[in-house]
Amino acid sequence: MQASLRRLYAAVPDAAAVARTVSTPRSVRLRRLRIKKTKHPNLPVESDATPEGLTPTELARYKRASAKGELLQDNGENLGATAWLEQLNAKRSRIRGVREVVNDAGETEEQVVGQKVYFPNITIALVRNYAPPGQPYNPYEATFRIPPSMTKTDLRSYLSAVYGVRTTYIRTDNYISPIRRDPATLSRVRNISQKTYKRAVVGLVEPFYYPLAVEDMSSAERKEREEWLEENFQIKEYNDMTRAEQLWLQRTAPGRSPKSGIREHITTKVDVPKTRTGILQHLAERRAARDKAIAQAKEEMRSGRTVAQPEATA
Repeated sequence: MQASLRRLYAAVPDAAAVARTVSTPRSVRLRRLRIKKTKHPNLPVESDATPEGLTPTELARYKRASAKGELLQDNGENLGATAWLEQLNAKRSRIRGVREVVNDAGETEEQVVGQKVYFPNITIALVRNYAPPGQPYNPYEATFRIPPSMTKTDLRSYLSAVYGVRTTYIRTDNYISPIRRDPATLSRVRNISQKTYKRAVVGLVEPFYYPLAVEDMSSAERKEREEWLEENFQIKEYNDMTRAEQLWLQRTAPGRSPKSGIREHITTKVDVPKTRTGILQHLAERRAARDKAIAQAKEEMRSGRTVAQPEATA
């Protein structure tokens, strides 16, 4: 059973091999390009693994061990590349922290090495893999956002113990939030802790298909998703309540005029119509009131001019 699992582990599918090549760290990719004396990789990106499934780094380790004579067997021949890779993968995916001991009865049992370390209260978020435009989504990789203090071994043990997920490789990179100036103390601090995280790209033995995004769904699937969200979380009702609360706060919250400095209350015009007929009627009433005010002002100016004219002629 274990041999078959190791064989399945070693036989990496083509999509997983391409994903492993693409997610290689940038410094490693540049070093490999310098060795090949090329400046740009070939597009589309192909796997750089050997027919046996060894990466360039694993191939260099295999050649180094073969040159040192560490792969010699009892028959005088070197261990093959495929068998060496199976042993390496079995060592990588072993259950750490456990060893076999012989008890007083002469039976072999497993013993936990060290002391128990309880898992801290942290958040591990599963996000969609980055897929370049025109490239298909790769199901042999999974991307996580983990705290900066979490290591690759911690994530590997967590996925294996909690979900039973077997991994082939884990590559991490740190995203650090930019330094901004605090307006209160004028000191430069990192005041956005949500943007400081560690991204972990995990290679999977079994493919995992992430749920479709809304943009990738058909109209029927999108409608079914919206109905399910509304039935379970009442999103529309929550948005309506939030909008009503915001309008109530705008009607009751005190404000200050930026020009005059006079304190006034921000109120909403409740009597403003909403329909087209009501809006046209409201505009006609305002226009009639304005024309009436202009005519009244003209009449007052004319009457004042006629009264002042005899005094000027006398």
